[in-house]
Amino acid sequence: MTQSFWLLGNRSTIIADHTTTGGQYDLIEGYNPPGTLTPLHRHTRYSEQLYVLSGDLTVWAGENKAVLTPGESFLISPGTPHVVGVLSDKPARALVVAAPSGFARLIAATGTVDETEPTDLALFERIAAEIGDEILGPPGTLPT
Repeated sequence: MTQSFWLLGNRSTIIADHTTTGGQYDLIEGYNPPGTLTPLHRHTRYSEQLYVLSGDLTVWAGENKAVLTPGESFLISPGTPHVVGVLSDKPARALVVAAPSGFARLIAATGTVDETEPTDLALFERIAAEIGDEILGPPGTLPT
């Protein structure tokens, strides 16, 4: 059973998580509206593989910058500071595989079902820390 949540301006649909994968990975479908950027962050316990379904995603990972188009993918290794955003005027859809599981927990615990409801940032930061994510800067901050 899939679940969809709004988190920091993006809609994330949990397709698979620790309950269906034995903790080996999470599979998320993300819908990213134009102009959205994640906060600068890093995952210390899992990798993040992005695969673009539609639109363009721009990824800044460490010293690398990539503009991904449909059919392209990008692997973000654990410990790599990164930002993912949509710089075009069209939304982007992508699949995210986080391995091992962890990312889906953050989405389910801090996301909202109503896109107009703001993210509880204190809860977001607490759950992020529990799963080993580090927030390094607000949206708009890029890795140096």
